[in-house]
Amino acid sequence: PEHSLPQPTGFAAMTGKSAPPAKKPAPAAAKKKTVPAPTEAPAPKEEPAPKEEAGPAPAPAAEEPQAPEHPPEQPPAPTDEPAPAPTEAGAEATPAPAEGSPAPPDEPPAPAPEAKPEKPREEPPSCPLSLAVEEVSENSFTLTWKAPEQTGRAGLDGYVVEICKDGSSDWKAVNQEPFLSTRYTVPNLSSGDKIHVRVTAVSASGSSVPATLEQPVLIREILQLPKIRMPRHLRETFMKRVGDAVNIMIPFQGKPQPEVSWTKGGQPLDTSRINIRNTAQDTIFYIRQAQRGDSGKYELTVRINGAEDKATLDIQVVETPGPPQNLKLVDVWGFNVALEWTPPADNGNSEIKGYRVQKSDKKSGKWFTVLERCTRTSCTISDLIIGNTYSFRVFSENICGLSDSAAVASGVAHIEKTKTTYQPEKIPQRDMMEPPKFTQPLTDRATTRGYSTHLFCSVRGFPQPKIIWLKNQMEIREDPKYIALIEQGVCSLEIRKPGPFDGGVYTCKAVNPLGEASVDCRLPSSHFPASAECPEQLLLGAALRCPTTALSPSG
Repeated sequence: PEHSLPQPTGFAAMTGKSAPPAKKPAPAAAKKKTVPAPTEAPAPKEEPAPKEEAGPAPAPAAEEPQAPEHPPEQPPAPTDEPAPAPTEAGAEATPAPAEGSPAPPDEPPAPAPEAKPEKPREEPPSCPLSLAVEEVSENSFTLTWKAPEQTGRAGLDGYVVEICKDGSSDWKAVNQEPFLSTRYTVPNLSSGDKIHVRVTAVSASGSSVPATLEQPVLIREILQLPKIRMPRHLRETFMKRVGDAVNIMIPFQGKPQPEVSWTKGGQPLDTSRINIRNTAQDTIFYIRQAQRGDSGKYELTVRINGAEDKATLDIQVVETPGPPQNLKLVDVWGFNVALEWTPPADNGNSEIKGYRVQKSDKKSGKWFTVLERCTRTSCTISDLIIGNTYSFRVFSENICGLSDSAAVASGVAHIEKTKTTYQPEKIPQRDMMEPPKFTQPLTDRATTRGYSTHLFCSVRGFPQPKIIWLKNQMEIREDPKYIALIEQGVCSLEIRKPGPFDGGVYTCKAVNPLGEASVDCRLPSSHFPASAECPEQLLLGAALRCPTTALSPSG
């Protein structure tokens, strides 16, 4: 049947493909993916017809490219013919365009896998920073560095340190496995070697660019003379109480590591009581519970070969002192007591700062401090109360405080009442006898009706004279109209509500055993007016006429 097929014409001749027969859907199915792409691209370029195949398909067949897309309509076709048939047809169809077109029809599907982007590869960590040499000894050196700025998502697994001798290119890793510390000591080196070193950061994504030193490290011993750096507070006597712990650290310096030794009085220390721990830079002196026997001067020696340095540590373990001794009452007089004593037998391994003196009276039984920090071994206590009985005690005091007990005086002090007799001062007697004498005489007075009048005079004399008042030479006796008084030598006579008949001559007479004296005055009766004037005007007029007259309104 293949020889009966017509020659390809039209679209089939231009494309170089022949339409497959209807009885063979298998080759069409094989070209399902290649037919749509090459039919349009190479058509305008290839005008000459390719090599003739078995027979051209009729023109209508070229317009049915979708026919092979429905293989289910002819299921028996692939089963009737052998398997290589479609391969053969496909082989004849595929090379035809290869002669006339630059690109084969099977290449376009190739870019399909590139549509899925590949995962970006993780970058390794960055280089470690600030690589430096910290210390060099005769057989090792110590490196320090800082972590890299970028460590990646997975983080660092660690660092690898490599060394290489100067003049060689053989780098050797010092550490077997990566480590995370940024400090490393390279051991087991020979003195005088020059070592190149580099450090690499390692992570799951790879290794970083190594950090290197510009110059090789020279392995040599750096000598430093021994020197003890004694702390300031240990340069003086170091004090501790009994039972306290003593823990002292003293730093020193020196390279190579110095030899440290402690002695006390030139003898080694008692290791059962004192523990010593030495490091490369300091020594520690430790006593768990200090006793007074631990006091003394300890010598510290730091030695390197023939060079050495020494320091002295003075330790003083103290406690409270004992009480004073031989306290006694020396004397008691008046309101005072004198005491004496001797220093305590045990001062607590410290200087006695002073003594505290206390007293207690028998009535209350309470102790009161009289003196504090008394620096002498004697004192005088004053201002004691008469009639009380006192006891006394004394404490000793040092840097730890007062003694646990006190010294009590064996005797007591009783403050008795002193008997004194008053003896007045003997003053020579003076003869004070004097006859009466008036120092201020009576003066004439003017009276006003309805107001009392006073007559005044003053007299002296010893013995005190007797005063007698007379009116018109008649003694005035117990008359309620008159009131006579004498005070401090001033004599006064009050005439109550004088009237016209009270006028006359009034006399004051003073009489004592040595004599008598008298003064008189006149009280005129014409001064009593008959008209009834205002009392205030009468009083004012009387005062103007006689300013010295004492007037008082009548009751």
